[in-house]
Order: sequence, then C-alpha cells, then structure tokens
Amino acid sequence: MTADHVLAIDQGTTSSRAIVFDRTGAPVGTGQLEHRQLFPEPGWVEHDPMEILQNARECVATALARAGIGATRIAAVGITDQRETTVVWDLATGRPIANAIVWQDTRTQDLVDEVAAGDPERFRARTGLPLASYFSASKIRWILDSVPGAQGRAERGELAFGTIDSWLLWHLTGGPGRGVHATDVTNASRTLLMDLATLDWDEELLAAWGVPRAMLPGIRSSSEVYGAVADGPLAGVPVAGILGDQQAATFGQAAFEAGESKMTYGTGGFLIINTGEQPLPSPAGLISTVAYRLGDEPARYALEGSVAVAGSLLQWLRDNLGLFGSTAEADALVASVEDSGDVYFVPAFSGLFAPYWRPDARGTIVGLTRFSTKAHIARAAVEATAFQTLDVIEAAERDASPLRELRVDGGMSHSDPMLQFQADLLGIPVVRPAVVETTALGAAYAAGLAVGVWDGLDELRANWREGARFLPRMPVEERDRRVARWHRAVERSLGWLD
Repeated sequence: MTADHVLAIDQGTTSSRAIVFDRTGAPVGTGQLEHRQLFPEPGWVEHDPMEILQNARECVATALARAGIGATRIAAVGITDQRETTVVWDLATGRPIANAIVWQDTRTQDLVDEVAAGDPERFRARTGLPLASYFSASKIRWILDSVPGAQGRAERGELAFGTIDSWLLWHLTGGPGRGVHATDVTNASRTLLMDLATLDWDEELLAAWGVPRAMLPGIRSSSEVYGAVADGPLAGVPVAGILGDQQAATFGQAAFEAGESKMTYGTGGFLIINTGEQPLPSPAGLISTVAYRLGDEPARYALEGSVAVAGSLLQWLRDNLGLFGSTAEADALVASVEDSGDVYFVPAFSGLFAPYWRPDARGTIVGLTRFSTKAHIARAAVEATAFQTLDVIEAAERDASPLRELRVDGGMSHSDPMLQFQADLLGIPVVRPAVVETTALGAAYAAGLAVGVWDGLDELRANWREGARFLPRMPVEERDRRVARWHRAVERSLGWLD
C-alpha cells in the first residue's frame, strides 16, 4: 500500500502526543499521555527524560492503532518539542545523568548573571537572544557543575547534550552505538550557543559557558532524512522533520512568508512573526530566532515574543489550588461570569519574559474585593494570557509592521470567550484554523516535504482552512481602561526578588 500518511511526535511541556496526518493535513489518529512536572525546590522545574521517552513510544502505538493503519502507510516521522528544555545523557547507557531541566526553570540565574557581567545584551547580536535562564546554555553548565565528573566526561565525548528533539531522535534511531545525535536549526537557535548567521556552534559562546563541543549534536535543517526508526511499530520509517514547537506551529499555520504570523496558547504563549531570509533585531524586547530551514535552502528567520505562563496557569489553579477538577469545569467556571470583576492576575511564576525580561518579577493577583469569587480569579487567569499577548504584539509592531489579523492555535484557542477577549484587546480579527493541532501538523509537514508526500509550500498553504473568526467589539474606552489596569498590575509584580 502507498505510504501516504505522516506521523508527528509532539513532545510538549506537559504531555507527549503522537498524531497521524493524511495528505490533506487532517488528523486521523492520536495518542496522548501527560508526564510528571517535578518541582524539587522553588523556581526549579524538571522532567524525567525516561518517562518522556516511554510515553512517546506508547503514544505512537496508540496513534497508529486509532488511525487503523500500519507502518507501511507511514512515509515519515516528524518531531516537534518544547525547545530549551535540557537533557544530558550517557552515550554508553542511553540514560540521563540528571533530570531534564525545563525551559521554565530559573535556578541558573546566578550563572547567567556571571556570564552577562552586567550586560544581558552581551551576545544578542550573535544569537538573537538576551542572556536569560530561559535558554539551554546555563542549564547545561549547571548539570556539568552539579554532577560529579560530568565536565571531564563531556570533554572526553562520553556525554551528549540535547534538547528534547535530540533525545528522542537519538533513541528512536537506535540509541547506544547507533543513534543519530542531531538537532535542527530552530532548536539550536534556542541554546545561546549558535551563531544566527553561520547556523553553527560558536567557539566564543562555548567558551563563555564552558560547554565542550564534543557533547553537542550536529545542526541540520528542519526538513531532511536524519535516520530511520530502529525498532518498534515504525521500524524502518525515516525520521525526516524536526522543528521546535513554536516554529512547528508557525509552519503548520502556513506562515511561510515575511510578515505572516501566529500565536500559540500552550503551556506558555508564543508569538512568531516571519521576517524572511534575514534575522531582524528587536529594540522592543522580542528575540530573533530561526523560523525554519528546508534542506539546503536558505534559513528563514522570525521575531518571537515569549510568554512564560499561559495554559499552565490553569493547570496550576487546578492542581495547586483545586479551583476545578477538569478543563470542562474550568471552561464552565470562566463562562459563569461576564468579566474578571476587576481582578488582574500576573502569572510571573518564572519572572516575566518578553517584552519585559524581568527575572525579579513574581506572580501577583490584584484587585480582590469581597465581591471576588473563584470564577473571577479563573477568568482573570484566562484574561492574563490575552493581556500578555497584547504586550508582545505591541512590541512586535514597534519592530515590524502592524498585524492585520492574528492566527491562533494551541489548547487555549478552543476557548471562544478567551479569543473574543483577545480580539477586543487587539482591535483586529483573531482567526482559529479548522485544525488547531498546528504544532504537530508543522512537524508532519516538514517530514513529509523531505520524502515527497507534499510537493511544496503552495500545496501546504492550500490545506489551511479557517475554523472561526472573532471580531473586536469592546468599546475603545473600556479596552483602554482594562489595559491601563493590567499595566498597573504588572508594575506591582516587579522587583519582588532582590
């Protein structure tokens, strides 16, 4: 039978998913499992890489079973991942030497301050990134410092570093003695170790962080055959696409050209605006990153506004405070009130990312009165994502041209009230596609392009379909009042840490 489907592994911050897509870009089978969020100390966030690997394998089997097809129908596998999350593992055993340090983790701020030497912009011209604990370099440094003997072993080539895509690729393609140790340009651009111009690891950056080159993966394009799956139900199928999750969502939204954009509401919130074949500096506080690279073609770049806490705020309200027990309960709670009752929630659990870049900020709820209920707090949590999106879009529009509309995806994009509030704040249409699993879809597209399932970007663009459109309807005066209150709430979250 014809291999006319592509399977994507979407390894996110809170769960692993595998989705089988047909040639129209429609999902035909899905498997999903959550993994544990580990918080050993305040500000620390970890994952168990072995749990992630096992869950990914189980999700693949489930997705294939639900699609009702075998490996002979799968032309390629694509991988998309949570980007900056850092794994260091033993090449001989295939086991991590420590838990993965998640992108949200802030334990390495002192290391960042040491490298910055008073200038957080020190390497921005080369990497597109400010010096921040968000990115991978300081996490690698922390692991090498904290695990006895790790530095020497890394220098001898006994240890490997990877973001989650590299960890999965290496194991899928055979593991010890066989696995392909590689990453793509989008993930490499999130490490603070890659030069945006050369698309290679930079010796000065490696020296600044004390990271041995011997432990780093090879940097490849986002769409090419990296190797074949070694065993299991997909044995022999090529792994042919890798994209960081936000770049994958951009690709799945068919935002291939300069000026096209998307906003993903996932664990965090991420705006990406395609800037074409040249990286664009951002005086307004966004970061410059790689959007994608197809084979030997020139890389495409993007501006990104990163919001640390979006959907994970609702998870926190569920798991830590017990305000509701499920997503359905949360939606009903939010819909039970017309607004937040003048309550504002700034979820600076890991500091504030773009456009503020304030690691000293912490979570704040303001405006509470005797009138306030848990429904108002839940509504304020949802509205916080829309307010943070406004902040990064206003910064983006200072760097580039104004947006005519905003394409959205991710888990929170299922909420009509949230998207309506987002349109009201932005004053432009907010558009949800018919297929909102655009992160997995983008990885599938990259893999399928590499093996000929799709002929080119025009065919992918033709697959995109609008699902719903939300038009602004809030009076301008009311909008301005709420935005001013939000900015006052943000000010109160700053300076909590010395």
